[in-house]
Amino acid sequence: MLKEKAMSVVCDAMQTSHPHPPPSALSAQELSQEIKSFISGVDSVQGRKLSVREHARCAVRLLRSVPACRGAVLEHLRGVYDEHVSAFLHHLETEGDGSGGVSSNLEDIIQEVHGVLSEFIRLNPRAWAPLVSAWAVDLLGQMSSKHAGRRATPHSSSLNELLQLWMSCAATRSLMEAYSQCLAAMLAWCPDACVDALLDTSVQHSPHFDWVVAHIGSAFPGTIISRVLACGLKDFCSHGSTDPLLAPAGGGGDKGSRVPKIGSVVGILGHLAAHHSESIRKELLRMFQESLSPSGPLSPSSSASSWESSPQLRRSAVPFLLQLAALSPTLLGAVSAQLVELLRPPILLQLQALLLGLPREELENMLGLAVHLISQSPAGGARVLRFLADTATPASVIISGPTPSPLDGIREACDRLLQMLLLHLHKLVYNRSDGSEAMGPSHHAATSAPPQRVVPFLEELQAHVGELCAETLRLERKRHLWLHQLLCLLSVYGGPSVATEALCQLLTQARNPEELALAWQLHTPLSACLPGLIPAAVGRCVAQIHTHTLGPRPLRQLLLNLAAAVQSQDEERRGAGPVAQASMAVQVGGAVSGHLHDFGPLLLHGDPAVSHAAARLLSTSPLPRRAAAPAHLLQLCRAAVAHFFVALRRRGESGSGRDGGQAGEAVGCSALLLARLAAYSSLALKAVLQQLVEGALHKGNAELFGGRIADMAGDTPLSPSLTPDLGASLLDTNCRFGSAVNFSGSVWSVFHAGVIGKGLKVRAAKPPRDPATVVQNTQTLLAVTVQCCSSSPLNGGANGSQRQPTPDPDDPPPPINAEAAKVVAMTLVENICPDVANGELSWPPEEHARTTVERDIHIRRCFEAHPVLFPLLQVVAAGRPALCYLSAVLRGLLATLLAHWEASREALATDSPWHLQASCLLVSCMGEGQLLPPVLGNVHEAFPHLTPFEVRLLLLALWEYVRGNGPMPQKFVFSPERGLFCRDFSRDGDVARYVAPIHSVLHKNIDRLGHLCWRFQL
Repeated sequence: MLKEKAMSVVCDAMQTSHPHPPPSALSAQELSQEIKSFISGVDSVQGRKLSVREHARCAVRLLRSVPACRGAVLEHLRGVYDEHVSAFLHHLETEGDGSGGVSSNLEDIIQEVHGVLSEFIRLNPRAWAPLVSAWAVDLLGQMSSKHAGRRATPHSSSLNELLQLWMSCAATRSLMEAYSQCLAAMLAWCPDACVDALLDTSVQHSPHFDWVVAHIGSAFPGTIISRVLACGLKDFCSHGSTDPLLAPAGGGGDKGSRVPKIGSVVGILGHLAAHHSESIRKELLRMFQESLSPSGPLSPSSSASSWESSPQLRRSAVPFLLQLAALSPTLLGAVSAQLVELLRPPILLQLQALLLGLPREELENMLGLAVHLISQSPAGGARVLRFLADTATPASVIISGPTPSPLDGIREACDRLLQMLLLHLHKLVYNRSDGSEAMGPSHHAATSAPPQRVVPFLEELQAHVGELCAETLRLERKRHLWLHQLLCLLSVYGGPSVATEALCQLLTQARNPEELALAWQLHTPLSACLPGLIPAAVGRCVAQIHTHTLGPRPLRQLLLNLAAAVQSQDEERRGAGPVAQASMAVQVGGAVSGHLHDFGPLLLHGDPAVSHAAARLLSTSPLPRRAAAPAHLLQLCRAAVAHFFVALRRRGESGSGRDGGQAGEAVGCSALLLARLAAYSSLALKAVLQQLVEGALHKGNAELFGGRIADMAGDTPLSPSLTPDLGASLLDTNCRFGSAVNFSGSVWSVFHAGVIGKGLKVRAAKPPRDPATVVQNTQTLLAVTVQCCSSSPLNGGANGSQRQPTPDPDDPPPPINAEAAKVVAMTLVENICPDVANGELSWPPEEHARTTVERDIHIRRCFEAHPVLFPLLQVVAAGRPALCYLSAVLRGLLATLLAHWEASREALATDSPWHLQASCLLVSCMGEGQLLPPVLGNVHEAFPHLTPFEVRLLLLALWEYVRGNGPMPQKFVFSPERGLFCRDFSRDGDVARYVAPIHSVLHKNIDRLGHLCWRFQL
């Protein structure tokens, strides 16, 4: 009786405390029977054992009517929920066997329990939410771990499948909804208890419990992230000793076992980072900023449990964040990119004040951990490096005063941190024997070696090689030394591809010898472990040229740097450079020689600076030791000759001054290149000489040498200003008889002097070039031609791959090679009169010249239009017996001169200056080429003192001699003493009968020619 009264009192008290009693309240006797039935599991009325379903309903009635029994009821309901989960999984496992399932036998009980708990939480959250949340999350953890190994349960790594499975189960879904309701109710007044329960359960049942954390975190991202961090910080501070940091080399397992919740914090935030990375980033950065800001008095709205109000927690926040980043690469990547943006001077000063309060050992550990985190940062490495370099670099060399600036300590700390980072990266890159320490891919590692770890910091910097090289080349005090060391480590880590890119960037961006020396300093340590780096770098530079990724200025700088690298080899030979630099110069020269066909087209680049730089490079680099492909060689020869004439034109247009000096240097480089190409092989020699002669006679270059733009097939074209542009017309075609009708070789000759009714043809009027410029251009052309003919490989057999020593000015010039001069002669014949057969060496009688009048006039017009032909004749004459192959040209020119002097009615020969000069030069060349004996070769000295008739008599005597003693190459014999071919005139006929007209003219003009009589003695 006393027991029933006590139960009645308890029930009445609980019911009065309930705001809304159930609609069908039980009497005290009924409650007593329900309690007995619940405790014993036997129906107190009928005396039979209760089934699981009946027992569960009894528990629900007690939970609804006697809240004081909630502990026992919730404990009993654990079995009910577990029974339902077991039945649910059994149904999934056996549904393919055809047997019936029992998955829904307790589902209505689950729904009823959920409704009762939800109502209690809604009506009295402070009393029920903490209890239900702890019960629900613990039960979820137990069931997740218990059933993790069943066949129907996915693996814990398949988080999405696991979440889908459990959320389809009524029991686990009910528990998840109840916990979410409790968490939502406790956010306003006590979120720590709910999150603590989640953390404790996550630590105990991880990783099978991760799906719960993922679902709750997705539903309450802001709350979970902030409270998880706050709880983790409190646990970190309470479990930590005076040294709350780990050594950076590893020990994460020890720390995780000593501080259990930090591992759970890492796991929870890692799951949330997939969809809420921005929220995690903001919360981590907020915690960092709040830990550094000065603490003030608590506001009335502040929570007494907030970590911001505890100085001890504020001091531990930075070590806690470092530890989180060390344990989770995902969290490290979330904050590393934006953390640098926060580190402004005020924040740095606050951080410095915080670190100064730490013991020395803790500070060392923190710096070591920071270095480790930087090396493992998956993103933002370039920003971190730039921040460290900018902060550690002294702003000025001026010392403001004896009192150090507060920023000096920050600068020194960043300096030390940067040095520690470089040392740490050096160990990671070069310690390759231990697979756990070697962090970079070795280019020569065996395939059987274990895979080496990756350094995320260096992995990211591989995409910023160009920026690193640009910053290194700024040569800013300590900064370029740090970056250069980092560039070397990055090249070793990344292998040949990164090293090649780095060296290529340095060669492209260096602007002076000091900056270019950084490329040599980078190559020196890399050459030991990366063979073939220089050829690969040059090949990459060539690839940039082909893809047109370089503008004119970078392209010019690249070519100049390569030329400077090759020229350093000559400086070392003179004792002015280090051996390491010379060895690199040899490699650069060899690599460039293998890409001559790639650099050759740059000689014709539209930018004069680029073409000049290409000429400098090609003129200094060695030619290939092995025979180059004929197509590549001919292409290079054509480009070099074209660049030579372009350089001549630019030199004339630039005038004096800086531009003129650069244009003159370009001409010198081009001339040197042509000479070296001519000395390389006979094929190159012929190509260079042919194109030099053809280019000098081309109508676009004729004005450079004082010539008039004339059509090689006819007269000087009409002036464009006097004839309208009619396009392609029949009249224009008829005006050019040379291309339409050709009567050469017949007795008929057709001349076109004008159009009937319009008078004679008007010659083109163009202002002539400066005579001094014309003379300079002509001398340059002759010098290049003579040098090419003198440095012919046919003389000594050298292939021209090595640079020839500079000749002594006191030494006599080398002789002109006969074969080279023959090439010039044949090219002149092809361009002046291409219809001449190669066998026309003998001279016919003078009367026979009337049959070739048209061709002879064309030859004379060519000499009139191109004054450079006479100097070229002198070059050919010096290379005996090459002048013999110009026999047809000489005969045609001499025939027109004879016709002129015969028709001339002038008093003296000097009244026809061009014809007098042509006659003198022609006879001089024939004498130099030994087509005439010395006594006849000197006759031109008397021409200025004679009349036209007397000049004709002397020229006619020369014609007769050449006709009687044909200009045959077989008459020349090589003289080893002189290194030339010479002609023995004693084997020819008597010369006296050809000298008789000369003596007659001398006697007639003895008063004027007496001083020349000794020149014509036999």
